[in-house]
Amino acid sequence: MIRILAGILLLYLFKNTYSQEKVAFKSEDGLTVTADLYLKDSRLPFILLFHQDNSSRGEYREIAPKLLNLNYNCLAVDLRSGNKMNFIENETHLDAVNHNISHQMIDAMRDIKAAIKYARDFNEQKVILFGSIFSASIAMIVASDNENVRAVVAFSPGEYILSGYSVKEALKDFNKTLFLTATQKEQSFVRKLIAGIPEDKVTFFVPKETTGIQGAKALWENSAGNQEYWMALLMFFKKLDRGDKDIENISR
Repeated sequence: MIRILAGILLLYLFKNTYSQEKVAFKSEDGLTVTADLYLKDSRLPFILLFHQDNSSRGEYREIAPKLLNLNYNCLAVDLRSGNKMNFIENETHLDAVNHNISHQMIDAMRDIKAAIKYARDFNEQKVILFGSIFSASIAMIVASDNENVRAVVAFSPGEYILSGYSVKEALKDFNKTLFLTATQKEQSFVRKLIAGIPEDKVTFFVPKETTGIQGAKALWENSAGNQEYWMALLMFFKKLDRGDKDIENISR
């Protein structure tokens, strides 16, 4: 427990040496996708960060630098369904509107796939998808049949993305390692959403100290109970790291 608490303090207090820059790449339908690249070391694997609806890559402005302490690079992506967050405009959404390209929530699947390709161009490491509300659902769906995705972090997923579209049905073959959060109020709905996913694949976190906050905003420093969320997330990543070591030992 002392080591875990020390890790939490590291997330909050340690100052990273990293480069941050705005980058752009193309989605499969020609849309220009804008993202913030937090590069710690090009050889490290990536966490790809996706925002909630009516938001932007600015949702991760204070979260991404902390995740670098876990020895990952981060890419915070503007999905085409969004707006502004933390004074950062969603430039992918603007490009979609300006070029009359469809920008419904479900269309963001193309942007997530493009982000995976962008990260894979740096190295051959599998990526982790990190979604917030609607993008949590989409990240899980994209991950289901993508061999380049190692795990998914899904903050408050649900049946949000398109009327008549069943996220639960789309996840029936999901087999990735999954960290899942839900507020106390929504946890029963989220459990139904993932009912078909093997239990040994899922780490399901529901806060006890607070009623919880939807989406990645739960990790913001001004969000009540954010330390509890960070603790659970850190323990999940430690579990992932142990899994890597176990695989290395077996292969020797």
